[in-house]
Amino acid sequence: MSRFATFRQFYPFYLDEHRNAVSRRLHFVGSCGVLLLVAFALVRGQPRWLLAALVCGYGFAWVGHVFFEKNRPATFRHPFYSFAGDWMMFWDILRGRIRL
Repeated sequence: MSRFATFRQFYPFYLDEHRNAVSRRLHFVGSCGVLLLVAFALVRGQPRWLLAALVCGYGFAWVGHVFFEKNRPATFRHPFYSFAGDWMMFWDILRGRIRL
C-alpha cells in the first residue's frame, strides 16, 4: 500500500528527493535524451532505439541518485508516480519553476 493516495501528494516528496542541482541536471539531460531517442525511433522506424531511450532516461537519473543525492530512486517504491514526477519536474524546469 502506497503512502501517497494521489500524485499531488507524491510530487512534494519527489522534489525533496531531488534537492541536489547536479542530480536535477542529470535528470533533465536524461529526459532530453529520451525525447531525442524516441523521436529517432519514430522517424527511423526502428523500435530498438526505444530501449536506448529507457537506458538513457533511467541511467542519468540513477547516477544522480547514487552519486549526488545519495538516496534510493523513488522508481523502486513508486514506479508510476516517479515516472510522472520525472516529466513534471522536466516541465517545471522548462517553465523556470525549478532551477538547475
